[in-house]
Amino acid sequence: MHDRWGIFWHYAPQPATDGPLAGLTLAVKDNVDVVGMPTTAGFAVHTARMATRDAPCVAGLRAGGAAILGKVAMHEGALGAITDEPRLCHNPLRHGFTPGGSSGGSGAAIAAGLADLAIGTDTMGSVRIPAAYCGVVGLKPTTGLVSRSGVVPLSPAFDHVGMLARTPRLAARGLEAMVSDDPTDPASRPAPDGWHAVPKAAPDLARLRIGLPEPILAAPMEPAVRAAWEAAAQRLRDAGAIVAPVAVRGWEPGAARRAGLLLIEAEAAALHEALIADPTATTPGFRAALQYGREAGTVRLARAMFRLAEVRAGALRALDACDLLLMPTAPQRAFAFGAAPPPDQADFTALANIAGLPAIALPWPTEDLPASVQLVSHAYTEALLVGVAEALSAP
Repeated sequence: MHDRWGIFWHYAPQPATDGPLAGLTLAVKDNVDVVGMPTTAGFAVHTARMATRDAPCVAGLRAGGAAILGKVAMHEGALGAITDEPRLCHNPLRHGFTPGGSSGGSGAAIAAGLADLAIGTDTMGSVRIPAAYCGVVGLKPTTGLVSRSGVVPLSPAFDHVGMLARTPRLAARGLEAMVSDDPTDPASRPAPDGWHAVPKAAPDLARLRIGLPEPILAAPMEPAVRAAWEAAAQRLRDAGAIVAPVAVRGWEPGAARRAGLLLIEAEAAALHEALIADPTATTPGFRAALQYGREAGTVRLARAMFRLAEVRAGALRALDACDLLLMPTAPQRAFAFGAAPPPDQADFTALANIAGLPAIALPWPTEDLPASVQLVSHAYTEALLVGVAEALSAP
């Protein structure tokens, strides 16, 4: 398939099966195995690496009846939020603009109407940032709910498999099909009894306490993004929710993101030593990131891990005082290829990865490209997130 946005890297539609997802189409990020298709993770040296079985997340969706269309674009190695390496994937909302990343093709496939569901991976926001830039929904589950087996790893500490779709409920349906207890993934955990992602009933917003994280109240962000955040908070207040600032001790967004990135680069260097050894295997930028991680040093890594532990504890304490956190997904909207990438793209999304918490990003219309807000909640409360997201998305 030759779409004008460069979304599909491998297009080989497969027949649907019977199940609750029958009639829905699925796009898969190209670091996730689909039997009989290549899994490149954006590396030119892996173009001939064919998957011999489905990743468990894909197997669950296939068993649920989803029709797999093929593999979609991503930022090389899942380490980046632009999706311009190894080649451009354009944002369907505006050609020449980034769809975000690293799951840029997944967000773009939903925005372009080419798929109903799309698998993405999220290490510091790589499901939610493309959702934000492409004006769709991105759902990152609680750590351990979805197996990462059959996924090319970047950072075992932070990698998650998530779902993108047009609506919160559709994303939740896709997520439910992916959930499994997989002994081949050391982080995998069985879902608690009675767990579900699709709400059984609409939440009573008047009973909810919504926290606005204090560390980002004065953080730099586009005016349209701040306006969206404030409008979402006001909509929840109007519905009766208590919405107020909440402390997140130890969380300085930029410093936490940098600490997380250092650990990610170190883990990636350990996992992909062969790519460092071959100067033709990756782009210079990816290779430089791996080299940086390899040379980080134990003291710097220890300091980063101390900071991340403090941030995780602060996030969990914040949720002792409220039911959900509400914040922007990214400080900016989609921007043109060629513009200097903002260093703070993942400043707000990284918190959920650091703390292992579920999060959902949903679009908020503006006069131009959409903004996006995200909700973060307690572990295994995906249904609450989806229910509140549906309430916020209602006309």
